[in-house]
Amino acid sequence: MTKLLAKSEPQTTLLEHINDGLVIWSYLKKAFPSISEIVEIDFWKLLRLGVIFHDLGKGHEEFQKVLRGQKNEWKKQRHEFFSLPFVQSLPLLPIEKQLLERVVLGHHKTYKDLMSRYINDFYFSREDFIEEFDLVDKGTIFDLLEQFDGFEINQVEVEFPKHIIDRWRTDEVTIKDTTWITHLLLFGAFKHCDHLASAYIRKLYQLELGSFSFLEKKRIDLQKKGFDFYNHQKEAAQDLGNVILTAPTGSGKTETALLWLRKQMQNRGQGRVFYTLPFTASINAMYLRLSHVDKGFDEKKVGMLHGKLSAFLYDYFQDASSVRKRKEEIDKVKSQFQTLETPLKVLTPFQLLKHIFGLRGFEKGIFEWTGGYFIFDEIHAYDSGVFAQIKVLLEFLTQRMRASVLIMTATLPTFIKSHLKEAIGSSIEIKATNELYEEFDRHRIVLKEGLLKDNLNLIKSDLEAGRKVLVVCNTIDEAQNTYEKLKDCAPLLIHGSFNAEDRNDKEKQLSHAEPQLLIGTQAIEVSLDIDYDMIYTEPAPLDALIQRFGRVNRKREKGICNCYVFRNRNDSDEYIYAQSVIDQTIKALDEIERQNEGIIKEANLQNLIDDVYPDFDEKGKTEFESTYEALQFSIENNLKVFEHSRDREEDFYKQFDGIKVVPACLEPTYRSRLEEYDFIGAEQLKVSIRKGRFAGWMADESIESDSKALEATKRPDGLIQIQYFVLKKKYNSEMGLLKNEDDIRRFDEDSLV
Repeated sequence: MTKLLAKSEPQTTLLEHINDGLVIWSYLKKAFPSISEIVEIDFWKLLRLGVIFHDLGKGHEEFQKVLRGQKNEWKKQRHEFFSLPFVQSLPLLPIEKQLLERVVLGHHKTYKDLMSRYINDFYFSREDFIEEFDLVDKGTIFDLLEQFDGFEINQVEVEFPKHIIDRWRTDEVTIKDTTWITHLLLFGAFKHCDHLASAYIRKLYQLELGSFSFLEKKRIDLQKKGFDFYNHQKEAAQDLGNVILTAPTGSGKTETALLWLRKQMQNRGQGRVFYTLPFTASINAMYLRLSHVDKGFDEKKVGMLHGKLSAFLYDYFQDASSVRKRKEEIDKVKSQFQTLETPLKVLTPFQLLKHIFGLRGFEKGIFEWTGGYFIFDEIHAYDSGVFAQIKVLLEFLTQRMRASVLIMTATLPTFIKSHLKEAIGSSIEIKATNELYEEFDRHRIVLKEGLLKDNLNLIKSDLEAGRKVLVVCNTIDEAQNTYEKLKDCAPLLIHGSFNAEDRNDKEKQLSHAEPQLLIGTQAIEVSLDIDYDMIYTEPAPLDALIQRFGRVNRKREKGICNCYVFRNRNDSDEYIYAQSVIDQTIKALDEIERQNEGIIKEANLQNLIDDVYPDFDEKGKTEFESTYEALQFSIENNLKVFEHSRDREEDFYKQFDGIKVVPACLEPTYRSRLEEYDFIGAEQLKVSIRKGRFAGWMADESIESDSKALEATKRPDGLIQIQYFVLKKKYNSEMGLLKNEDDIRRFDEDSLV
């Protein structure tokens, strides 16, 4: 039998490619048992047929010449057109045949592209298409199909592909249609089979019940010391269904989530797992924790996704022998994380949300959710607009995808909990016991008059007494000013205007040895695993302060530690926090000082949070409602299988308010790394700034654009142009970006050392 090719580099036969796809098909069948609860057709039969039939059109004799590097008359048509007649000849029910036709036809290009760029350019009638189809080696294809059982065809029926596209375009399937979910899941599953087969993936890992053995080991170790799991952990290990967990910081919420997960999988079976966190630093830390070979699931079963993944991996593979080797390792791991290879992913909610916005590949992403398990940690960290999107996502997951959800928090307003309970269709709430909350009393509020910046002598006194001090400011400018004034105390400064390389270095310093004085912004309150003796902080909303306090006496080994909060705030703070929220927070802290001698009773935090946040403020409520309604409308009317929209991509990405620039002092290093084709290393040097600030600095010529030409053998002109922006403001690894620096001349690398 003539061996038809499916791919040219490396040469892969059509039979090999089909068999590779069927390997993935068999793994999907085991990994997604909940499919049968959602669709009514014989899903796995149709998916198998899709894998077998989708590339048969590559049997066109001219396309085979292309794959073999021979002279050919292939007109850059679409090979999937020529697969259709074989599909149309299958003895299937009309709805099954229609589904399979659509999946095969749309597996590379959108229907809009197929019509505008291919059908109209190549075929004017059914007869034109039949004439071209006659060049397909049907005899060899029939011989190939004999390798597979479950169907029989020995002749083909030819329908003009334009008619299939026309039917789809006049009868577009939206989420309101009963067949929408079937279209989506079948297409998503097929794309996984095709892409993983093309990447020569041979195995998809699963979390088995035995994968959780480290939890039992931990419990045995606790019992040997006279302890045990907390009651809320034991409860989560037995509860089925969607749950909201409320427990103090440091009370083992991660283990609680994993105990809940084990119970769900024991009852419902396989499903992919998504552990969501709001910040990249906490995602990186959770990945390292869960992928630990002894204390977690091991690295083959855990992946992560976030916008700074390349930066993390660049640092992770720093010992690679060369730039090329480093890039190869990064690409390999990123591919594993982005595919179905790993059964558990740690990620931001935006990595999930992008799929319900309908971004390219959303069908694959949503398929992966089927019967999945979703853990939302630090749910309190999102603003009203993002929270609205998360509520829509939770409704989608629980109502359409048979997903199970656990939501975890230390402090959350009751009105937010009500929204969450409504979204997940459950009122089940697991709470830590009052006795445990009593054990977690560890902070004393001390309200101070005036501004933090006018009371730095207090900080110096504590440092001289040998105490480890944390200082948190509300703005980067204020943190930098405070750092300058306390510079003789050898502090470490952390905020959001460092580039990735310097931020990673600072987090490494903290992981090895915490400095006696750490100064920063809210970047400290949300992402770092640190433990200080006391904190001095500018006024902030109560929930933000609680997060900041959580970095003091974290291990509860220091008795009751002081948390100093200044009543007054800088003028610039009004752009960050609403005055009404700050007033309510100070009022609550005053009450704590009067009633409890300043000691924060963890058990009372819920009441305090509800006093400060009885509901969204007016602006937040408007943002929540408008965002929620707009996304619901978009899903119901625009989330169409086989289509993705540039407009929806713009809607999704415009919420990320940042543009990356190269500080002038780092431009020589940036260009040097580009010359070594070390693109990730070059990107590590950039600093992100807000779009509004970017526009202002462009206007006053603080920013200019530049480019670097590199050799690229596969480009027609042999070159690739790397465009970038240079920021003529001072920057150094100690202070970060000095935004208010007026000097805008270019600096050489040594001028800021």
